[in-house]
Amino acid sequence: MSLPLDHIVIAVNDLQKAISDYHHLGFTVTPGGDHPGRATHNALVVFQDGAYFELIAWKGPEAHHPWWPKLQQFGPGIVDFALLPSTTTETVAQALSRGLAYQSPVNGGRLRPDGVELRWQNTRPLTADLPFLCGDVTPRALRVPEGDVRNHANGVHGVAQLRIAVHDLAASLKRYQALLGLDSTTDLVDEFARLHLGTTVLQLETAKATPEAAAQLAHQGEGPFAIGLYTPHAAQLQKALQEHSHGAAITWIPAAGTSTHALHANTAFA
Repeated sequence: MSLPLDHIVIAVNDLQKAISDYHHLGFTVTPGGDHPGRATHNALVVFQDGAYFELIAWKGPEAHHPWWPKLQQFGPGIVDFALLPSTTTETVAQALSRGLAYQSPVNGGRLRPDGVELRWQNTRPLTADLPFLCGDVTPRALRVPEGDVRNHANGVHGVAQLRIAVHDLAASLKRYQALLGLDSTTDLVDEFARLHLGTTVLQLETAKATPEAAAQLAHQGEGPFAIGLYTPHAAQLQKALQEHSHGAAITWIPAAGTSTHALHANTAFA
């Protein structure tokens, strides 16, 4: 089954400040809108590979939201990520048939600033090492804008890597294989496992693999904790981004090719 990376969720305290800071980092940021029935609003950073960052913030407390408690306890940063099913109910049924547990799909939606309403179906796993699924009901192009908004002054054109901390590598790998319909993976070395979703690598890491994974597991538990982004300008960009990325650990990954926007010497990047 084909399940590409859909988006990575970055929870922030102040959406307008996050939009400004991500623009300072060379990203094109698009206002997303409000989620009806919830206290959340968001903005998007969309890449040429179709994946995007969701910068999400709250207009008021929302204790029952899955990401609000994380923001309150740990501060801003990466809180989750989603894969894109062709049909959510079908993908869940296939995963269940392989012994994997996902919750029943629930309806969601967003009202864009231009008044366009879009709808999707989400389903969440029962374990924190796995992604949730976000399948469109209305056309994806309404939810994920296309065109010039996917061009960025820093040259980023896609997500190269998403690192995910897991307690038990063998158990997590088995769950991912059930979700993705894989029989095996050749990228399994010691305390790492790498799963290829198109041009994006999901890298599963245990506490023994890296200090970063150990810190994530000790403080926040299983889940995504670091992102690598493809850009031909990696050598010209500083790697320490956390001051402006609102807690999201982001690194630049060298990539061949060109971007429609050149990297200008007078552009301010952190």
